[in-house]
Amino acid sequence: MAQGKNSARRRVWARRKLWLPAIGFFLLIIGSAVAFALYHAEPILRSTVIQTLSARFQSKVELDGFHVSMFKGLQVTGEGLRIFGEIDPNNHEPGIQPIIEVAQFRFSMKIGEFLRSPMKVNTVYLRGLRLNLPPSEQRADLRRMRSQGGQVKIIVENFVADDAHLIINTLRQGKLPLEFDIANLRMVRTGEGKPLRFEAKLTNPKPVGQIFSTGYFGPWQPDNPRETPLSGSYSFTHADLSTIKGIGGMLSSNGKYRGVLEEIEVNGTTDTPDFHLNIGKRHVPLHTEFHAVVDGTSGDTFLQPVRARILNSWVIARGSIIKQKDPQGHRIRLDVTVENGKIDDLMKLASKSDSPFMSGAIHLKTSFDLSPGEADVTDRLRLAGDFMVSDADFNDEKIQDKINTLSLRSRGKAKLVKTATQTNSLSDLNGTFSLNKGLMTFPDLQFQVPGTLVSLSGKYSIDGAQFDFHGTARMDATLSRMTTGWKSILLKPVDPFFSKNGAGTEVPIKITGTKSSPHFALDFHRKKDPNQDREKTAVALTGLQ
Repeated sequence: MAQGKNSARRRVWARRKLWLPAIGFFLLIIGSAVAFALYHAEPILRSTVIQTLSARFQSKVELDGFHVSMFKGLQVTGEGLRIFGEIDPNNHEPGIQPIIEVAQFRFSMKIGEFLRSPMKVNTVYLRGLRLNLPPSEQRADLRRMRSQGGQVKIIVENFVADDAHLIINTLRQGKLPLEFDIANLRMVRTGEGKPLRFEAKLTNPKPVGQIFSTGYFGPWQPDNPRETPLSGSYSFTHADLSTIKGIGGMLSSNGKYRGVLEEIEVNGTTDTPDFHLNIGKRHVPLHTEFHAVVDGTSGDTFLQPVRARILNSWVIARGSIIKQKDPQGHRIRLDVTVENGKIDDLMKLASKSDSPFMSGAIHLKTSFDLSPGEADVTDRLRLAGDFMVSDADFNDEKIQDKINTLSLRSRGKAKLVKTATQTNSLSDLNGTFSLNKGLMTFPDLQFQVPGTLVSLSGKYSIDGAQFDFHGTARMDATLSRMTTGWKSILLKPVDPFFSKNGAGTEVPIKITGTKSSPHFALDFHRKKDPNQDREKTAVALTGLQ
């Protein structure tokens, strides 16, 4: 029995001795192949990287440096990566401008992944990524210059980029390219032929603030990279508006966007709980809702529209934000409308006191043109439009008392001035205006209270240092009925000189001085009448001013 078992063992061992040389030879072949591959890993990987990028982007690829070390697998570094695609119109000599540039990159992979086909890399780290998209007018050159590519031999699951830069160029005269600086960017592969999922962090230069965005990018369109799809959402936090001279506050914004690189639609909101103008420094909450289209061919942004809420008033604006060269920056052009707003809400922006100058309903239409520059916003802003304020009530008791007195006198109720306990006389204002370099001009301004219509033209400076208005005041009552006692008797003979079409009174007036100290007076010296008797009665009217 024991002899049978020994005999069987000898037969098994004999068969193993026959296979051992074959297995050893096979392992030797495999080991030699692996050793050869590892020894030639650097040129193999370099060629594979270039071929994969060429196939992916269908473009010519150049690589200045490429290094492989075999410490804990394969450690790969490289520098000076360029992916080409178009003729550079700015070079003095014909040449090629890279669409994509990478200053440095690195990744690691296991030996097993190196031997697979296609090879797999978990994460590629990039520094100095520069995506330089050509103008849409050059897409024909791009198609002509691109390579036919080949087979994708490396699959990368994740890309992590620091110091990335996106530039969307334009050939339009006087236009600057659209540029984005991205501090941190992470992209994750979602499948063959599908978009990359990304997360990005960037610092907005003006107003200074942090933007965080997530979304999808791609798939890449080699014939026209500008048509590469893009979608996602963003949050913009701690944006310091004081970096824009003339305004202040801390802004936050959230929104979503979608489209292609050359035309992106954005829907979002902003909130600035402490928005203020430097001329007033009073903080008011500002909320906006907007729909915008970013045109990547020019860098222009079209607002369609923006709805801004200042306290309880809504401002509707439509227009564009245009990036220009001289002076460098963004020019904002808008058509602005306020319907059923409150004048006290708007005046709080320019007021330093808790109580605004007046309250009432306002309707406003104006063009808004803000040029770039370092000067204060009020010196760069241009306005031109018309407005109407109805049922205005002056919050300063002294001013409102004068308005009430004027209304009573102009209606021939001078006897009630000292005894009447009536409600305030509400005022209406309307006119056309323009603002240029901090100076507001009113070619046609009307102010009306019951019994009085004041028509003026003039100007004042936004800082309140200059008031200069001239015009006429028309009252329903005659001069003699606008006062009592001996003054009334004294003025009866001159009623005809100041009557308008045989009724009421019309006198020239002026408003001069400053915002803090306005002066109201008759203006006979500015508008002289051939009948000198009108000037002679000026002294008799001092009680009415």
